[in-house]
Amino acid sequence: MSAATSAGAPETTTASPAPVSARERMRRRRRTVVLVLSVLLVVGFVLAICLGRYVLTPAEVVEAFVKLESFDHQVVVEWRLPRTLAAIAFGGALAASGAIFQTLSRNPLGSPDVIGFSTGAYTGALIAGIVLGNAVPVELGALVGGFVTAAVVYLLAYRRGIDGFRLIIVGVAVSGILSAVNVWIRLRAKAEVAMAAGAWGAGSLSLVDWARLVPAMIVIAILGVALIVLAPRLRQLELGDDAAKAHGVRVEPSRLALVAVGVALAAIATAVTGPIAFIALAAPQIAARLTRGPGIPLIPAALLGAVLLLAADQLAQNALPGVPVGVVTVCVGGGYLIWLLVREARRR
Repeated sequence: MSAATSAGAPETTTASPAPVSARERMRRRRRTVVLVLSVLLVVGFVLAICLGRYVLTPAEVVEAFVKLESFDHQVVVEWRLPRTLAAIAFGGALAASGAIFQTLSRNPLGSPDVIGFSTGAYTGALIAGIVLGNAVPVELGALVGGFVTAAVVYLLAYRRGIDGFRLIIVGVAVSGILSAVNVWIRLRAKAEVAMAAGAWGAGSLSLVDWARLVPAMIVIAILGVALIVLAPRLRQLELGDDAAKAHGVRVEPSRLALVAVGVALAAIATAVTGPIAFIALAAPQIAARLTRGPGIPLIPAALLGAVLLLAADQLAQNALPGVPVGVVTVCVGGGYLIWLLVREARRR
């Protein structure tokens, strides 16, 4: 071997890539989950507009927006589009509401349909529509009913702070009382009014039109902005009251603001569609398991809620004609609730 070879150029070493931190892996996984859920939501939206008893191609759907006097325009714009947007908006609102209350209560059972807020909103809607004879808008009655129920549950559960388990027990008790009140109100109403209220109480998207959807979506958008502003405080409260106080968070005002947003999100969906159960309960927990991060992620939970309600509504329309979407969510969510209760019992 020559000297030139032995004293050759210095060896070049390839630097190994820096290891990816656990936090970065969690962020990548969350972004992937958000991307997949967004794609599923877009695909579901297109299928919901195209499919039904009267099937349309994507090209015919586009033409329907231009041909204002055609039957396709009536089907797409007046019938399918508001129902599809309602499923997306209200599914996201219910899931976001569930994420708020499950985080504040630190319990997977802490959702508005379990702790009575949705039932209270339904009570308020029944009072406005039946007892007061629509003298007060049903939507306003639902909001007032949800807030009054939340105030009662909050006050009864408050003992130098809010304990999640106590909040759920009190909420379940209040929900049972309000369910009995709802039955009593329907029994005292006229037969046709009671039947309509009972059908609406099952939770349905079939009666959603633009007149009811647009104001509801505006309110949901405003509440969504408020939730984005309050999200950092929610993450701090997730660490516990003492840790939140150490980081300068005013615990009780922040908690009350988050409760108000969560109640309003659940109440506005209930006011338009009736109480749709288990979306608020299941979507946040499934989203947390998909992202595998600490806490319940708000955006993945809202996207998953929208996907779940849209899928349930398509199942109700195309596979189970005449069955309200609330019945589908109850049947599917009931199995999830049983699994969740068994899992929590094994942990104790």
